[in-house]
Amino acid sequence: MSQSTQVRKIDVETIRQDFPILGREVNGYPLVYFDNAATAQTPKQVMDAIVDYYSNYNANIHRGVHALSQEATDKYEQARIKIQQHFNAEHAHEIIMTSGTTHGINLVANGFSSLLKSGDEILVSAMEHHSNIVPWQMLAEKTGAKLKVIPMNEKGELILSEYRNLISDRTKLVFVNHVSNALGTVNPVKEIIDIAHEAGAAVLIDGAQASPHIKADVQELDIDFYVVSAHKMCGPTGVGMLYGKQEWLEKLPPYQGGGEMIATVSFEKTTYAGLPHKFEAGTPNICGGIAFGAALDYMNSIGFEEIASYEDELLQYATSRLKEIEGMKIYGEAAEKTAVISFNVEGLHPYDIGTLLDKMGIAVRTGHHCAQPVMDFFKIPGTVRASFAFYNTKEEIDTFMEALKKALMMLQ
Repeated sequence: MSQSTQVRKIDVETIRQDFPILGREVNGYPLVYFDNAATAQTPKQVMDAIVDYYSNYNANIHRGVHALSQEATDKYEQARIKIQQHFNAEHAHEIIMTSGTTHGINLVANGFSSLLKSGDEILVSAMEHHSNIVPWQMLAEKTGAKLKVIPMNEKGELILSEYRNLISDRTKLVFVNHVSNALGTVNPVKEIIDIAHEAGAAVLIDGAQASPHIKADVQELDIDFYVVSAHKMCGPTGVGMLYGKQEWLEKLPPYQGGGEMIATVSFEKTTYAGLPHKFEAGTPNICGGIAFGAALDYMNSIGFEEIASYEDELLQYATSRLKEIEGMKIYGEAAEKTAVISFNVEGLHPYDIGTLLDKMGIAVRTGHHCAQPVMDFFKIPGTVRASFAFYNTKEEIDTFMEALKKALMMLQ
């Protein structure tokens, strides 16, 4: 992403001290971790929050009058408020705690199964992750609704003129990722949302890849639903959040039945709890939710403008270095992009490159990145994907380039 204003430089070397894993070796080499789009690393401050919970106030929430339960409940609900404030939701009860992005998507898809009918239409983009495709295919099969695809161009940008042609009064839901996990493209979600709302359609934005780089304001963007995973944002795995506008969350039926999501239960009739508990059946990942709040505190202490500016420097530097290599092909060269580079080298399989890089301590992702339609569009089996975070350095990129050149010499 381009930065139009000067922002404070971050102290990368100090930040790296917060991440113990960055000091380890892999196969006898210092670890260079360039798989941040899959999972970000976790700082000590978040680990401390996890240890604190299990050491000092491990108890179930919302159900006990004893001190530990009340303390755990307070900390968990404070984390919900931190999430609300971070994404600027109007109400804390519009934040539904989930197990991650996929859970949030399926929760909404399940809810819309009672709102759609045959002949209705759902639009998804051509650059979606599988978790952003399969639930909507299942929903279409269940309801008779039709799934349509917003196409993209060779740069990895959505073709908005085609989107305008596809959308109609039959469109009930539009689903687009904020940032492509396979290409790094930042989609124009505000424009996409405005066009959808003009047609009377709701919009769900997958913020999993955007959330480590972009601080989305759900009110400013007028988003109906937004989903994220904590592990993309220096938090633990197995926890995330669904934001939904209150009026939409009230329309959707509960996703799961069980404890916590009820108001009253009898064998004759059950009534459901209000928001957010209507969608939070059972004991949640209490520790994970609290640690999610700690991760947001950590990233906000650095600053998202500062993070975006620095990561853009890494992206531009790595892109220029990779283009030095003969036969290099980078997939996804959108004008607006986050710190992800997917590439191949002519005549070589990405898996072979990734395997040799690993032997030299370089962690990258290879394959289709759970985005097979994107790979089909480019007529390739997969790519090597290097993805950067604010704790990475240009020196690591240089090390990566040296290892890549060695790997290519071995393979050619």
